[in-house]
Amino acid sequence: MTQFENLLEKLKAAGEPTRLRLLALLRGNDLSVGELVQVLGQSQPRLSHHLKNLSEAGLAERLPEGAFVFYRAVRSGPGRPFLDQLFLQISQDTPEFQTDRDKLREVILTRAASAEAYFSSIAETWDSLRALHFPNEAIEDALLELAGPGPYRRVVDFGTGTGRMLMLFSGRATEAEGIDFSHRMLTVARANLEQAGVRNGGVRFGDVTATPFEDSSADLVIVHQVLHYLDTPGDAIAEAARVLMPGGTLLVIDFAPHDLEFLRADHGHRRLGVRHDALSEWASQAGLKLEAPRSFDPPQPGAPGLTVNIWRATKPAVSKAIAA
Repeated sequence: MTQFENLLEKLKAAGEPTRLRLLALLRGNDLSVGELVQVLGQSQPRLSHHLKNLSEAGLAERLPEGAFVFYRAVRSGPGRPFLDQLFLQISQDTPEFQTDRDKLREVILTRAASAEAYFSSIAETWDSLRALHFPNEAIEDALLELAGPGPYRRVVDFGTGTGRMLMLFSGRATEAEGIDFSHRMLTVARANLEQAGVRNGGVRFGDVTATPFEDSSADLVIVHQVLHYLDTPGDAIAEAARVLMPGGTLLVIDFAPHDLEFLRADHGHRRLGVRHDALSEWASQAGLKLEAPRSFDPPQPGAPGLTVNIWRATKPAVSKAIAA
C-alpha cells in the first residue's frame, strides 16, 4: 500500500460520524464493545463493524480479554500522529462529543462500583496480608529511588493487579502499560486509573510469560509480587528481558523465602518466597545483570511476617562497535 493509499484509508475510516465519535472516546479510555453500546446507544453488531474498520485502518487497537474485547485508539505507529492532527481540528466542546462524555461518566461509575464490590469481598484477606510486611509506602519510595527519575519512554508492569505501579510511575513515563491474567483485577485497575486521572496508562489481558509486547519496546519493566504465583517464574524474567530495550531496567519485587504455609493453601502462592540465587540464575540466563536486593524486614521483629526484597537488573546496552 502506498503512502497516499494509506492516508486515504485512514481518512475514509475516520470520516464517518459514528467512527469519529468512537475515536474521540477511545483516545482517553480502553472500552469494551458492551460499554460503547451503552454510551452510543447503537447495536453491538453495528459498533463491532465500525471498530473493525478502525482497526484495519490502523486507528484502533483490539484487546481481547476472555469473552470480552476492549478497544483503544492507537498509541504508536503512523496512526498516532494522524489522530493527534485530526483532533487538533475538532473542538472538544462539539455537542456530540459532550453528550458521549456525559454517558461515558455513567459507564465509568458502574465500572468503579464493580471494582469496589470486588475489593469489599476481599478486604479482610487483603488487610491481613499487608499486616505481614513492611508498609507499602516505604517500599514504593525505594522503588522510585531504584528506578531513577526517568523520564521513561515506556513502562510495562507484569501482573499489574490493581494498577498501582502504573499510577506510581505514570508521572515519569510517556506511556505506561500493565498486563494481568485476572479479569476482575483488570476491572479494578481500569477503575483506579480513571479515578487517579492517569491518561498515559492502560491495561490489557495476557500472560506474563508470553506477553503481546514487541521486542525491546520498554525501558522499564516491573514485576511486582508476581513470581511467587508462577509455576515457571524464569519464563517471566526471560520475557521481561525480551521486552526491555538495551540499557533498560527491570525491577522485581517479591517476598524472601519464608515458612508461612497458609499462603500456599489459602492464597494460591505457588512458592514460599523467591531465593536470590534462583532469581540470579534466571536473570543470567536471560542476559540480565542482577544486583543484590534491597530488603525490608517484617514490621514486628520476632513475629511471623514477610521480608520484601526489591531487585534491580539491567539489560546490557548495545556497544558502539556492535551498533556500527
